[in-house]
Amino acid sequence: MTARTRVLVVDDSPTMRSLIRAVLRSDPGIEVVGEAADAMEARSAIKKLNPDVVTLDVEMPNMNGIEFLEKIMKLRPMPVIMVSTLTQRGAEATLAALEIGAFDCIGKPLPGDPRPFAGLAETVKAAARSKRHLPDPVVAGQAAAAAAPDYAAPSDYQPARKIIAIGASTGGVEALIAVLTKFPANCPPTVITQHMPATFTRSFAERLNRLCAPRVKEAEDGDRLEIGRIYLAPGGDRHLEISNPSAPRCMLIDGAPVNGHRPSVDVMFKSVAKLAGRKAVGIILTGMGRDGASGLLEMHKAGATTLGQNEKTCVVYGMPRVAHEIGAVDFQLPLNQIGEEILKSTTTTSRKDRVA
Repeated sequence: MTARTRVLVVDDSPTMRSLIRAVLRSDPGIEVVGEAADAMEARSAIKKLNPDVVTLDVEMPNMNGIEFLEKIMKLRPMPVIMVSTLTQRGAEATLAALEIGAFDCIGKPLPGDPRPFAGLAETVKAAARSKRHLPDPVVAGQAAAAAAPDYAAPSDYQPARKIIAIGASTGGVEALIAVLTKFPANCPPTVITQHMPATFTRSFAERLNRLCAPRVKEAEDGDRLEIGRIYLAPGGDRHLEISNPSAPRCMLIDGAPVNGHRPSVDVMFKSVAKLAGRKAVGIILTGMGRDGASGLLEMHKAGATTLGQNEKTCVVYGMPRVAHEIGAVDFQLPLNQIGEEILKSTTTTSRKDRVA
């Protein structure tokens, strides 16, 4: 019999703790072993109970969730799921937590929500399975720097007439930062679907824009794809597609969730396969489930170059695993090599292939 995942719930609201506890206890594979109202109680509970996973409120008295998460990751790295309000302030704090090393984020339900904390149980179990991927931050940083291959300096890079499409989910915040910070200011037009609550995508786009040489923005309906621009699909109730072959544009379309997601990586990849064919590069990064695998296969069949993040460097080897198993991935690579490989696949020395 498989051991149940042991969870510690940390939140200053008794009502919220009760709701999270009820949702998790409804899953026979999960055991809520304790609760805590603040960081001091949580620290004692972690030492005493040794949970597999912690759910952690972002905003708490005395020491907020971000400060406490930093201490956890330094002193006792473990899977932590942040529970955040769906506000601008909550989004910015949650993105900081994901960069520090939180496994994933879950939004607090709004009044009248018929399915509060939907997906939390599956996220908790995935977090427990991910423990073997938890890196030592110092060692991981040194290893990544040492292993990084040489690539053309941005001043030498000439973009070919291609489109880059990237899909990611759990663990995608750190992964996308690692990839996109390698891009030069004149990178090919790049579209991204990252599974993330609606309130968070704008803050994430703004964060990426501060970190990256190209301009990053949340995609808007009708945005024309341009060199040096990266477009992040907005979370919410529409999918991101690329259309108009003569002047490719972002299109935000209505539609039911695909693979449980809206926006869906599959929807975006399939539109890129149809529009760009071999003049595209598709990349599938860390994430739960299978969203993006069939779309990447369509890109592969259309002649696009397709890359997948390898198991060792994924927070969750779900989406890349399925894509690899169905034959959608040309090359599986560690995260620190993906940015450079994208540049190699999209550069040209031929004048006729350059974008003006």
